[in-house]
Amino acid sequence: MNNVEPLGYLADVPTRIVNGHPNSQLDDLLPWTYIAAPEIKAVA
Repeated sequence: MNNVEPLGYLADVPTRIVNGHPNSQLDDLLPWTYIAAPEIKAVA
């Protein structure tokens, strides 16, 4: 409903929290405001 891929969302949000996402910006991680990090692709 929010154009968020569920598996990617559920994998990315806890990772961001563990890696130091600011507590004051937790609203950014809710599904309706979530912006996925760009995927890193190997170049070679």
